[in-house]
Amino acid sequence: MAPDTTMMPTEKASGQKIAHGRIAEPVLVKGRREFFTYRDLGVSEASAGGMRAQVMKATQGLSEPTGWHYHECDGQFIYIMKGWVELQFEDGRTLKVEEGDSLFIPGFMKHNEIRTSDEMEILEVSTPGQMGTRPCDPPTGWKD
Repeated sequence: MAPDTTMMPTEKASGQKIAHGRIAEPVLVKGRREFFTYRDLGVSEASAGGMRAQVMKATQGLSEPTGWHYHECDGQFIYIMKGWVELQFEDGRTLKVEEGDSLFIPGFMKHNEIRTSDEMEILEVSTPGQMGTRPCDPPTGWKD
């Protein structure tokens, strides 16, 4: 009887490689917001552009809302490692995402970051590896 190889990897994904992001050797990159520092974890390059992972860190709270925007991607996942962020969404919800919480935001969903804790650290993962951010008008009928 031949061995069952359906669960055994026979090929690696095209262009992918291992990425080891070291806290002792952080790779800081320019990001979307001036009040964050962004640490790239090397996932975009390692996944051949399939996904992106970074750690965003703030040492002062958000002084004013970011404004309504959406991200050009398939999806954005965040995990709050320290602090909290409060967001408004086009479906009318306002969510406070706190330390230990996670949140998945579908691509192209309008949202607005309205408040943050003074110190904050967030792991952010998105697919694909390239994520654009576009400002937009508040959703129709939205009242602050």
